[in-house]
Amino acid sequence: MSGSTLGKAFNITTFGESHGKGIGVVVQGCPPGFVISENVIQKALDKRKPGVGISSTKRSEPDRSVIVSGIFNNKTTGTPIMIFIENQDAKSKSYDDIATLFRPGHGDYTYQAKYGIRDYRGGGRASARETAARVAAGAVAQIVLDQYNIKIKTYTLELGGIKAVNFEDISQKDTNDLQCPDLDAADKMIKKIKDIKKEGDSLGGVVEIRVSNVPAGLGEPVFDKLDADIAKALMSIGAVKAVEIGAGISASQMTGFENSDQILPTGFQTNNSGGILAGISNGDDIIARVHIKPIPSILKTQVTIDVEGRPSEISTKGRHDICAIPRINMVCESMMAITLTDHLLRQNRYFLSVL
Repeated sequence: MSGSTLGKAFNITTFGESHGKGIGVVVQGCPPGFVISENVIQKALDKRKPGVGISSTKRSEPDRSVIVSGIFNNKTTGTPIMIFIENQDAKSKSYDDIATLFRPGHGDYTYQAKYGIRDYRGGGRASARETAARVAAGAVAQIVLDQYNIKIKTYTLELGGIKAVNFEDISQKDTNDLQCPDLDAADKMIKKIKDIKKEGDSLGGVVEIRVSNVPAGLGEPVFDKLDADIAKALMSIGAVKAVEIGAGISASQMTGFENSDQILPTGFQTNNSGGILAGISNGDDIIARVHIKPIPSILKTQVTIDVEGRPSEISTKGRHDICAIPRINMVCESMMAITLTDHLLRQNRYFLSVL
């Protein structure tokens, strides 16, 4: 399958299926000498693993990572790093009754159209389970970013139409299951999840990403603009339907005077650009918002067709998230880390080992 690789100077290739033996990633381009261990990767994986939180699936996967290659004495060697995560709680029988049906909102129909065959067990490669491999790769990328003190924060901005409005203390996101810094909004979101679960339905939301200490100059004109590559990386996450940078869609409602970030000797007055101008970072915080669709696997009965084109109905039983948030937050953070590391290493063509 083509299309499983992202990046140039720092690139990742993911592999595996939701109900196969496991999933994993090969990371290429990581410079030698960086200290990394399975524990570092595990901390990242624990932030997106299933079975945790009110909105999560009941599938219980420990998501234990195994470093197969590219690390010696806990240091990167400069050779490809392979990380493998075994599937331990796949229950494929849950899909036997719908094996010949196309689930609305899933990739079943399009995978069948493209390949003439599909792994119906949990969606195969189209499953959100694949994102665990991205998080493992993101942990490697963050090790590189740490050398430049580049920090990435994600939090839940909106869920089920309920918006966070209080951002006085972003660290408050760590006090609730939904990673929302506005505790009043978080309580309302939790109630909304409980109500929609009773209806056999699901919810979408918005994740905001903020990146600090990004040096000016990252990005490649014209087709490899930093914001273009960020958007591609985030849009490659299965549940993502839109990405905004900086003012995003609000920019279309502004005048040029309102939208331009005027410049003082101390820096930019505003940050409508989201830290990126002409596809190149300007030194301000990079700000992105990621719009997540509702989970398509729902108990409510929907109309569909089978593989022969005959009309049918489907209710997707089994273990599924009610909302991709907050597990997807760490995936968004990882994709941002991978993209920034790629552009950082492109900028520093003669990057020296930290050995």
